[in-house]
Amino acid sequence: MRTTPRSPSPRRYLMCPPAHFTVTYSINPWMDPAKPVDPALALAQWEDLRDRYRALGHTVEVLEPDPALPDMVFAANGATVVGGRVLGARFAYPERAAEADTHLDWFRRSGWAEEDLRIPQHVNEGEGDFAVTASWILAGRGFRASPLSHGEAQEFFGRPVIGLDLVDPRYYHLDTALCVLDDAGDEVMYYPGAFSPGSRAVLARLFPDALIATEEDAAAFGLNAVSDGRNVLLPQAAVGLFAPLRDRGFEPVGLDLSELLKGGGSVKCCTQELRP
Repeated sequence: MRTTPRSPSPRRYLMCPPAHFTVTYSINPWMDPAKPVDPALALAQWEDLRDRYRALGHTVEVLEPDPALPDMVFAANGATVVGGRVLGARFAYPERAAEADTHLDWFRRSGWAEEDLRIPQHVNEGEGDFAVTASWILAGRGFRASPLSHGEAQEFFGRPVIGLDLVDPRYYHLDTALCVLDDAGDEVMYYPGAFSPGSRAVLARLFPDALIATEEDAAAFGLNAVSDGRNVLLPQAAVGLFAPLRDRGFEPVGLDLSELLKGGGSVKCCTQELRP
């Protein structure tokens, strides 16, 4: 296990401001329409995340929000980009379905060739359930993504896809239960309790030196984090992860996205990575 300081790699991210973010329906256990959202605070927290990325040397592209789509702030769900190829999303719930076209339209306007874009046949919610490491694409299933989406991603990207079963509804997307810390070295952190026994065994085999999160840090959405290979941006409430990350040579950067957590998302949910 590496303990020396690491070097970050520049990243390009796509984000969408929470200009119309609200919770008027419930499609995950974190959403409660009875709890009001503070729009100004949500925007300030989002802007802090965006500015942190830019201060660290990363590029942030901005997707224009649609007033009819309050969950667009969770931009990670709109597509998966690997090697410059874009697998679009197909959402499980009708409330978010129109987001898929909005994302693909952005890629077209931003210069992606049509042959590098794929409209999926099967339900997947982008990087919510696809996590990219050096060797594999890890793919969650059980609450949102169809198992058939795994084969679709493998064929499109030409990379082996490892299916993982999620069993706790609080961790309805893979990115709430697992974070890729170093995509050049197949290093991850995850919460075992979110996965089936077989999937826990697979993760232990693939990542024997993984950072294992506690239930408390997972419940604080500490695994809904983004790493550039050195800096790990994560919810500041996941205090138990800070020392273990530093021990491995990472630099944790705590953020308050508590207002966005009312919609069931945090750092990673707000961040789609545009992998060249």
